[in-house]
Amino acid sequence: MVNVIFSRRHHLGSVLLRTGMWSPWSHCGVIEGDTVIQAAFGAGVVRTSLAEFKGIASQWAVVEFPASETFTAMAAASQIGKPYDLAGAVGIAVHRDWGEDDSWFCSELVAYALQEAGLPLFRDGAPRVTPQHLWMLNYPIIESTE
Repeated sequence: MVNVIFSRRHHLGSVLLRTGMWSPWSHCGVIEGDTVIQAAFGAGVVRTSLAEFKGIASQWAVVEFPASETFTAMAAASQIGKPYDLAGAVGIAVHRDWGEDDSWFCSELVAYALQEAGLPLFRDGAPRVTPQHLWMLNYPIIESTE
C-alpha cells in the first residue's frame, strides 16, 4: 500500500489551483513513514515532515492506494532536488508529458511513483495529471481533517 496525502491551504495560489482544476485539493505528496515526499513550488522535490505538511494545510486527507511494490514507489518518488514543473502546474492547458523525469508537479510525481509501483492509473498518452484526477480514483480515505 502507498499512502498519498492531499491538501489545500488558505492562500491565493491554492485557491487558483483548486478553481482551475475544479478540485477540493491543490496539492498532494507520497507519505513515507513520518515524512512526505512532494514537489513544491519554489523548492522542487523535497522531503517534509508529515507533521509540518499537515500543519500548514487548512484541510488534508490521506488516501490508501493498493500499489503492490511500496519500496519501488518510494524509490520512484525520491527525486529529491529535481526542480518543480512550473509548466505542469500553470500549464494544465499545455500538453506536456507528465512522465518526463526532468521536473515534477506534485501530482505528476505521485502518479509516477504509483505507476512504477505496479498501479497504472491512466491510459497511455494521458496529457496531464492533477490532484483532482488522483482524488477521483476512489481509493479509501484512511484519515482526514473532516
